[in-house]
Amino acid sequence: MRKRITRLDLTAAALTLIGVPVGVALTGATIDNTMTLTLAAWLAVLALFARRWPLVITIVSVAFVVAMRGSDLLGAGWAWPATAAFVALVLAGRLRPAIITAGATLLYGVQWDAFVDLDHGQSWAVTHVGAEALYLVAVLAATTAYRNNLRWRAELTARMAADEHEREQAARRRRAEERVEIARDLHDVVSHTLAVVGVHLNVAIDAFDDDRAEARDALRLAQDVRNRAMLDLRALVEVLRDGARTDQPAGELSGLERLADQVRDAGLAVSVTEDGDRRDVSAPVATAIYRVVQEALTNTMRHAGATKVAVSLHYRPTEVQVEVVDDGRGGSAFTSGHGIPGMRERVAALGGVFFAGDGDGGFAVRATIPVSPVA
Repeated sequence: MRKRITRLDLTAAALTLIGVPVGVALTGATIDNTMTLTLAAWLAVLALFARRWPLVITIVSVAFVVAMRGSDLLGAGWAWPATAAFVALVLAGRLRPAIITAGATLLYGVQWDAFVDLDHGQSWAVTHVGAEALYLVAVLAATTAYRNNLRWRAELTARMAADEHEREQAARRRRAEERVEIARDLHDVVSHTLAVVGVHLNVAIDAFDDDRAEARDALRLAQDVRNRAMLDLRALVEVLRDGARTDQPAGELSGLERLADQVRDAGLAVSVTEDGDRRDVSAPVATAIYRVVQEALTNTMRHAGATKVAVSLHYRPTEVQVEVVDDGRGGSAFTSGHGIPGMRERVAALGGVFFAGDGDGGFAVRATIPVSPVA
């Protein structure tokens, strides 16, 4: 699939358009402002397509810089003006080609400055090209660290999703096994009761005209069998109720800290604040709270580029307020997929109100859910 130009590409192009003239001015290498701006404009255009063709764009960008430097249209710099292309190449997983391209360019540059450009000596060439080499090493190292962090977060998110899927599958299997056993018990109770009651009713019908006492005894026995069957059925219903009891919501809510620890292991600072008493929260509401926090943290790791996220829960007598706010870039990256619609549907099913959008300096997810869920 061909990659479209995104906000990230536009940001790289804008930084290139601004950074090249500023860098040239700071190094004191400005020869012609028009040519410097021309170089910046062309490198910015190439940066728009760096994610699509990272190696080609890097080579073309470096060749363009080298050509202008060799034509004496640029006073300093062999590879650093193409920083955006090098970053895109490393983010694409092509660190070795990036190192080879940068190394070959700088080697050519030091040879040119030392032996071709007679305006500068060898010491000047080594100093300036060496400083540029240190800059590129720092850029490549920082980009590699950032890429490794993104991969680690993605792997952790996938692992969390896989674990959650396995737990859900195991729970479904257990529920299916319980349903089969309960269905078997119900079948045994109901079929036995109907059979016995049917026999006694037949006896009562046959004896109704000739022996009323016998008919009465048969009906009494049928009533006793029916009462015993009702006790058995009531016990089975209690089993079903125990399997879906709503008076122990702490199981879901107590898992929030464990969930936060998993996200912290990915390098994201997470704070969890709870205000009020969680004991009055029913199981459906507790499950919804857990799922909203889990999905919000997952979205933050996948899309936000954040460094910290704050989770706040406020338990009130009539409602629970949930808020997850990060310091990432926000925007529309979260709106794709099924995460936010799923959270909104889960909260709405309980009669709550849901919001997801730009917050104070990042992306915010907020939900207000009644303590007693609305059907």
